[in-house]
Amino acid sequence: MNKTLRALLGATALLTLAGAAAAETTITVATVNNGDMIRMQGLMDDFYAKNPDIKVDWVTLEENVLRQKVTTDIATKGGQFDVLTIGTYEVPIWGKQGWLVGLNDLPAEWDKADLLPAIAGGLTVDGELYAAPFYGESSMVMYRKDLMEAAGMTMPDAPTWADIKAAAAAMTDKSKEQYGICLRGKAGWGENMAFLTAMSNSYGAKWFDESWNPQFDGAAWKATLTDYLELMNNYGPPGASNNGFNENLSLMQTGHCGMWIDATVAASFVTGKDSQVADKMGFALAPDNGLGKRSNWLWAWSLAIPAGTEKVDAAKTFVAWATSKEYTQLVASKEGWANVPPGTRTSLYENPEYQKVPFAKMTLDSINSADPTNPTVDPVPYVGVQFVAIPEFQGMATATGQQFSAALAGTTSLDDALAASQELAKTEMTKAGYIK
Repeated sequence: MNKTLRALLGATALLTLAGAAAAETTITVATVNNGDMIRMQGLMDDFYAKNPDIKVDWVTLEENVLRQKVTTDIATKGGQFDVLTIGTYEVPIWGKQGWLVGLNDLPAEWDKADLLPAIAGGLTVDGELYAAPFYGESSMVMYRKDLMEAAGMTMPDAPTWADIKAAAAAMTDKSKEQYGICLRGKAGWGENMAFLTAMSNSYGAKWFDESWNPQFDGAAWKATLTDYLELMNNYGPPGASNNGFNENLSLMQTGHCGMWIDATVAASFVTGKDSQVADKMGFALAPDNGLGKRSNWLWAWSLAIPAGTEKVDAAKTFVAWATSKEYTQLVASKEGWANVPPGTRTSLYENPEYQKVPFAKMTLDSINSADPTNPTVDPVPYVGVQFVAIPEFQGMATATGQQFSAALAGTTSLDDALAASQELAKTEMTKAGYIK
């Protein structure tokens, strides 16, 4: 074999090895099992066409399991994942701990300044963005316009809880399995307690006073739970203590709910192809009680990079693609504008095509009206609308959620549920050193 041929073969082998090495950059993405994230997995050909040297392995988990696994992995520096799907609760806590990679250096065309301020603010610590929002949400009223009209009623754009009670009563016909209202009853800090904490804000309740003393023994929490139980027992579906987001979504899509107060992101599902009442849906702001606070929350499912990964560059490339304006355009071209990930970018809500989506404006108004730095009527020492941004909150709120779910199921009384919640919160906050 002559020297020239040998050199060419050697160069070809090196190029082949180099190409194989480049293709071997595989990142593992942990994500939540919901419609938007499953849709992304079906659109990965676009990412691979632009980034042939990066491959993505998906770990798709139910919400509670996802939270447990990623929390354990990042706290122990386990290194199982290169990209995490986490929420607005985790980001500021983990960012302060130094557990996440900062994202201020994502490419200029990604356009950080385009993020909605309310959403970006919840993902930022000391000026550094620690997660890129995939979709943002608040909560709002989703209701059946046809049932309201049949009852001779009109839903205000900005209803009160009194309006909600009247509408729920008017739309209930249990003989037809038609329930005036569906609300979360399943226990969990991100299930019933997300809803009830946001609801309680509008009643003047709060988790803690300015000295971190729990407040479940106050009149405002009792008023919140009294009205919640009255609504659900009189006008809600049977077995409501087992119903979370997915169960209520199914009830709404199949025509069994007159009204559902929940995440704004659900609007595309109740108006989509799987909904039997898609053309009958109306939308309104989450209700208030005349005290200056509505019962809407603020949340984003976001993509973050754990500080322990050795594949930061590839992870950033994926995060930038998945949360870009171009990805939004990709979804719109495949699924229509109503199905794009909502609630993250100003440019989306300035887009004339998206403005035609019936729930677009109400979603934006709901997001903009939530204030995580001033979530309650009275001053509080914490940040967060439907959660309290301290590490101890998950455990406390899950236990409290079990008490309130039991009250809804009728296995404990309202007063006993509140008393037990007060005691467990006081015990936990004393143990953690917040109170003496």
